[in-house]
Amino acid sequence: MLPSSLDELIEALRCLPSVGPKSAQRMAYHLLQRDQRGAARLGQALAHALEVLRHCERCNTFSEETICQRCANPRRDASLLCVVEMPADLAMIEQTQSYSGLYYVLMGRLSPLDGVGPRELRLDKLIARAHDGKVQEVILATNFTNEGEATAHTVASLLTARGLKVSRLSRGVPVGGELEHTDTGTIAQALVERRTV
Repeated sequence: MLPSSLDELIEALRCLPSVGPKSAQRMAYHLLQRDQRGAARLGQALAHALEVLRHCERCNTFSEETICQRCANPRRDASLLCVVEMPADLAMIEQTQSYSGLYYVLMGRLSPLDGVGPRELRLDKLIARAHDGKVQEVILATNFTNEGEATAHTVASLLTARGLKVSRLSRGVPVGGELEHTDTGTIAQALVERRTV
């Protein structure tokens, strides 16, 4: 039988994505036995983040300020609004250095089986943000999963009904990819979304 504090630590670690009981147990033992300094730093960083982070009032990503630095930056193109599922998706688009507009982070995607509907995603807040008088185009950059597609379809319907221009990231063969190593679904979608050269 494990001490209750160790059992509680293992259970707490299980809240992380893809961490099952065995992985959580290994992490707990590692932190306690081999990296107590790291464990203390992790605990302090998590407590600090929970204390100071909030959602940006404009884009809904995590921020220490009411309005995040990206939204406050006057050099960003306020006529473009890119809708992503999570802050990690925003970070990936930023890494491309090919987009200079603003964002809206849904903090999830529609998933009726998990009890996540338009109300839980606060799509009303997105609609209000898209109708600020500056946004001319909304780019839907949700993932190409069933849930991501359903989310994009729902958001597109809500925004086009209100007269906004809505576009969607295209899909296709990755840059540097070879057809023989690409899945058939990706090739099929690339054929459907082909463009004139």
